[in-house]
Amino acid sequence: MQQVPDTMTAIERRSSFGLASIYGLRMLGLFIILPIFAIYARHLPGGESHLLIGIALGAYGLTQALLQIPSGWLSDRYGRKPVIYSALVLFAVGSFIAADAHNIYWIIVGRVVQGAGALNAAVMALTADLTREEVRTKAMAMIGITIGVTFSVSMVLSPMLNNLLGVPGIFALTGVLALLGIGVVKFMIPDPEITHFHSDTEASGKHFAEVLRNKDLLRLDFGIFSLHAILMSVFMQVPFVMEKDGLALSHHWYVYLPVMLVAFVLMVPPIIIAEKKAKMKQIFMLSIFLAMCAQGLLMFAQTSLWGVAAALLVFFTAFNVLEATLPSMISKIAPLAAKGTAMGVYSSVQFLGAFSGAAIGGALLQFVGGNSVFVFAIALLLVWLIVASTMKPPALVRTRLYHLTEMDEAAAAELQKQLSQLQGVREAMVVAAESIASLKVEMQGFDEAAVDKLVMKGA
Repeated sequence: MQQVPDTMTAIERRSSFGLASIYGLRMLGLFIILPIFAIYARHLPGGESHLLIGIALGAYGLTQALLQIPSGWLSDRYGRKPVIYSALVLFAVGSFIAADAHNIYWIIVGRVVQGAGALNAAVMALTADLTREEVRTKAMAMIGITIGVTFSVSMVLSPMLNNLLGVPGIFALTGVLALLGIGVVKFMIPDPEITHFHSDTEASGKHFAEVLRNKDLLRLDFGIFSLHAILMSVFMQVPFVMEKDGLALSHHWYVYLPVMLVAFVLMVPPIIIAEKKAKMKQIFMLSIFLAMCAQGLLMFAQTSLWGVAAALLVFFTAFNVLEATLPSMISKIAPLAAKGTAMGVYSSVQFLGAFSGAAIGGALLQFVGGNSVFVFAIALLLVWLIVASTMKPPALVRTRLYHLTEMDEAAAAELQKQLSQLQGVREAMVVAAESIASLKVEMQGFDEAAVDKLVMKGA
């Protein structure tokens, strides 16, 4: 047995880049209206209701949460690309509905349809079809980086584009880009030679109970729900705060640009410390605490534009660290066979958090007013901090992949049992159909020579 080299082929690089761009395009269409929508929507019929504004802002998250796992299952049955084409068309239709909307109710309809274009799971499954197991982590990392960059770019571009095109124009632009994305999928991304289920990227119904019983995974699910609920609630109030402080909406990028750039730089050292120095839980809890402090600073320093900028810098630094560490912790904690299911549940809860945060933020502004949104964010972060404090520090593990000689199911089961008993091996999974062994091993103390010897002996 030989550990597999992890260098991407030209086809894998092209596929990963193309799929990352599609995923990023999809998220751009959702992120880009966040900093400007609340101020725009208040001038629409029905926009006098903050609750309706919040529902419109977050409506995509509800349909996305409900449909993204089923879209992955549909892609198993009908093919990856047909499902992605359908999702892009739905997203474009929703964008054009929102662009042509003359009241808040039709924008809600448009956002619901946008969310129904749930292509995330199908994109992940196609990525798995087009990449080998040993380079799949790199492909997924490319998608993750694209999402982070897209979010930061959206915060800066949004006020600029609003000045040039207005919100209807931005909706129309995202619709056109979605249609162009169909061409990228058709002509840039190869058709997979074989389409099959991948346990590391796709949700399986038989693993839902296992995932939902895992308390550590549930803690992380609560975390991503809270993080995105707070993110959306922030954009229900902060644009009004900056406008009140004298900064015109078209100039809000003056704040977002330096904040996003500096926050991106500041996030790097904590992530390195968390991963390399085995301080994951400490960095994780510190980031939650800093996010809570940022909400308090927003509440008490909102009359100063400098104070708002400082609070946003602290918040987005903490947000970036949490957004990066949460999936890493899911990967470390989830059982190998249920990793795709754990990530599917995690992603669905994330979008549900986005809807809930926007709707709750709108309801609080509508019926309570004042600083209620910031109080809500502080309270939710405090609960999250308490929940996180009960979490066990994630094990210092990594995943190793090996090619195997051809074997039947009985031999694979016996090999898996023997591998699981080796020193430094936390978990082993042998897939006979793919001739692959996946091991979750300790960072220190893993005896790779013993793995080679065991498999060669049984070959």
